[in-house]
Amino acid sequence: MEEGFIIKTPPLDVFEQMAADEYFCQVMPRKYLLRFFNWSKQGITFGFSQKKSEVQSKISADDLLIDITRRPTGGGIVFHKTDLTFSFIFYNPGEFNPYSIYEKLHRAAFESFSKENIRLEILNSKTDDYKVSGPAMDCFSKPVEKDLLISGRKVLGGALRKFSDYMLYQASFQMPDARKRAKFYSLVFARAFSQNYSIDWKTYETGPADMEKIREIAYNKYCKEEWIGRI
Repeated sequence: MEEGFIIKTPPLDVFEQMAADEYFCQVMPRKYLLRFFNWSKQGITFGFSQKKSEVQSKISADDLLIDITRRPTGGGIVFHKTDLTFSFIFYNPGEFNPYSIYEKLHRAAFESFSKENIRLEILNSKTDDYKVSGPAMDCFSKPVEKDLLISGRKVLGGALRKFSDYMLYQASFQMPDARKRAKFYSLVFARAFSQNYSIDWKTYETGPADMEKIREIAYNKYCKEEWIGRI
């Protein structure tokens, strides 16, 4: 089996969360990294190709007070209030086939949850993806192909971005008790990826040098209007 790291961080805001994923994509201490976000406060993210003005028009006045930034990955608007948010960075050289990768990841999660007698559904009908020319919307109000559902409601969605030979998958799990049972759900997802990619997970604690770089990326990129309002 290949050794992978489950990354532990102190509580981070939405800008630092995105920066942490970018940072670990750059340094890659192992071929497989899994990080369950430790939130310091609520946040909102939206996809790389979404228009900022469209996004703002879909957010309530109260939610506009929450920190918001653009993700390095695609997809729609995601409200990080009660979700279990996580990222999986993994070695994936060669051609980028997002649909097959997305299906593989969600199939692994589906099977792992099935072993816990939690029956999710995989959306198999063809849907439109989140295009820059399309209207922005809440990611969880518009399931796309291969999202996971329960009783017809979307509970797991994610987005991908390829960095050289590595893939970044950013996901949000929105079961009603996602954060209350975060430890249990985290184990289910960790087992899913472990079995699918033959990974032996070890813990990696972020240190002061890591955090300095993460905060530098957050300040210089994810907090900046040049990034948030790039389109």
